Parts: sequence; structure tokens; C-alpha cells
Amino acid sequence: MFDSMEVIAGMVVRSIAGRDKGDLFIVLSREGEYAYLANGELRKVDRPKKKKLKHLQPSYKVSEFIQNKLEATGKVTNSEVRKALSELE
Repeated sequence: MFDSMEVIAGMVVRSIAGRDKGDLFIVLSREGEYAYLANGELRKVDRPKKKKLKHLQPSYKVSEFIQNKLEATGKVTNSEVRKALSELE
């Protein structure tokens, strides 16, 4: 198991439970024991997936571009999420 405190915005995570098991996502934000995830394709940034942290496997790869943009504006686009995921896979 991992320390859920290490899951931060901009991090690439893999789902380890549910219908999306095995899929990669970018963390858009955290709220308690939940993370809001998007991959820019099936899960768009305007309707992020709410998932418990215990159902995620962090990759410890962080998109600094996504992280900085979320801190500055609070928004990213689906194409930016897809690009970050393809670069960090």
C-alpha cells in the first residue's frame, strides 16, 4: 500500500479497481480520501471521475505543466491532459 498523502494534482495514476481498472488518469484535484481524475478521452476535464485513493496506484510521475496550470488557473483542457498522459506513460 502507498501513502495516500503522496497523490497530488498533476500526478499520473492507474485505476486498480472498477470498470476503468488498468486505465491511466491525471489527478485534477483531491478532496479528503477522493481524487478527481480525467484522461481527456472517456473522462473529460469538465466531468472528472471521483475515485477513492485506495483504488488508485500512483506512478509518481507528475506533469509539471498540468500541475502549474492547475495552480495558476484551476483549469486544463482535454488535449493538454491527453498530451501529458502520452508523454508520461
